[in-house]
Amino acid sequence: MLYPLKFHPILKEKIWGGNKLKTILHKKTTQENVGESWEISTVNEQISIVSNGQFEGKNLKELIEEFKGKILGERVYQEFGDQFPLLIKFIDAKTDLSVQLHPNDELAKKRHNSFGKTEMWYVAQADENAKLIIGFNKDTNKEEYEDFLNKGKITELLNFEEISEGDSYFINAGRIHAIGGGSLIAEIQQTSDITYRVYDWDRQDKEGNYRELHTDLALDALDFKAEDDFKLKYALEKNKVNQLISSKYFTTNTLSIDQSTERTYKDLDSFKILMCVRGKGEIKTNEITTTISLGETVLIPSRIDNLFLENVSNEMKLLEVYIK
Repeated sequence: MLYPLKFHPILKEKIWGGNKLKTILHKKTTQENVGESWEISTVNEQISIVSNGQFEGKNLKELIEEFKGKILGERVYQEFGDQFPLLIKFIDAKTDLSVQLHPNDELAKKRHNSFGKTEMWYVAQADENAKLIIGFNKDTNKEEYEDFLNKGKITELLNFEEISEGDSYFINAGRIHAIGGGSLIAEIQQTSDITYRVYDWDRQDKEGNYRELHTDLALDALDFKAEDDFKLKYALEKNKVNQLISSKYFTTNTLSIDQSTERTYKDLDSFKILMCVRGKGEIKTNEITTTISLGETVLIPSRIDNLFLENVSNEMKLLEVYIK
């Protein structure tokens, strides 16, 4: 019988990583400078391993191969096969990430035989004066962009956004961006690990090496327009579904729960993901109770179309993700 699935996080040290994944989200690790926790993944050689119940020790790809649409949803399985269509992460930026962008589906398929990367960010915690870079601060073009980049003045073209807990942003493929230092982010994205890094703050690693830049690859992928449609506006009603974004790649809602609440998905042919960004509680399905607490992520198979959120504390807040 399928049940809510939890996974061992895949933790990644990064030159810009910190310790909030350990101290705030309670990830168990002896690593230093942990920048990313991959919560749900079927990226090659980075496949999530089940940590609870009868399927403990199996990986997500094996389960999808066995149960197909019963996990993903029949329509989702027809489109994506044995590949989980999303990559779910928590990101801790102690210092600024590189200025970067991602190709769209068409370009990523042509160059890398991969999906593109459209993504969204939810700010789980932010230090004072923490910022994100999203897009340009004015319309630009290839010639001006290259001129500023070559002169080391690219930041003069970039749009900086001050952030606080609960802010959320949708980043289309092709939009230049960077997560700034002091940010703890929940990230939902297409299954893709293709990044074009264009500026890395002249930063060197422990051996004095600079990280690779992808200046030429980025030129054909960049969106040079300055748009202000990236910050998501959403309601904050308790014990109700508050939609953050609905796109062709994923739908994300927020749930702020302070009492027992039922969620019904009878008309939804998709898996569901619950990411806990505050508090804790229990997910009850049939005869099975699964705990969820701050920093944990749970995959609800498509076959499960009804659940109860109970025994919540500290006004549990969840991000709920699925594909329409």
